[in-house]
Amino acid sequence: MPPKAKFTKAEIIEAALNIVRADGYEALTSRALGTYLGSSARPIFTVFKNMEEVQQDMIKSAKALYKEYVNKGLTTEPPFKGVGTQYILFAVNEPKLFQLLFMTEQKQIPDLSGVLPLIDESYEQILLSIQDDYKICKAAGKKLYHHLWIYTHGIATLCATKMCRFTNEEISTMITEVCMSILKKLKEGENND
Repeated sequence: MPPKAKFTKAEIIEAALNIVRADGYEALTSRALGTYLGSSARPIFTVFKNMEEVQQDMIKSAKALYKEYVNKGLTTEPPFKGVGTQYILFAVNEPKLFQLLFMTEQKQIPDLSGVLPLIDESYEQILLSIQDDYKICKAAGKKLYHHLWIYTHGIATLCATKMCRFTNEEISTMITEVCMSILKKLKEGENND
């Protein structure tokens, strides 16, 4: 009969998430996890096969937390601006998780059209909100999304690495100004076709 688990899967994942939040992904080891839980590492492996499994579940948990931010952004007006603002807020509030999810070197370098679907499972939902709100075609929506993601990723990276701080008003103004200028250019292009 296998030994009774001292900790639940959820408790271990929450501990792993908190270690990464505080000290970064590299700090997540079986020893650190055991210490955080006030135990040896052994009880962790009554629930998980290995640390890779713990890491994968912790990353899923971090992605779920990020998705909560995206969903909150999608409920604001306009949703696309809300998502961009929430992306930046995630970087401000969860800098180590942001770095893990959005600043980790990729094994293969995707091109711009492939990076957003790769890193954000809400990609299609966000793209639809852009098309609906701004009454633009899918190609123009993708172009706007790509430009604004690059811009908001830059702001978020500055925040996550504590290189710069912005007020909520500054973030709102910057996103609006860039979005409106790109939209204007896209609409001019549609009218010239």
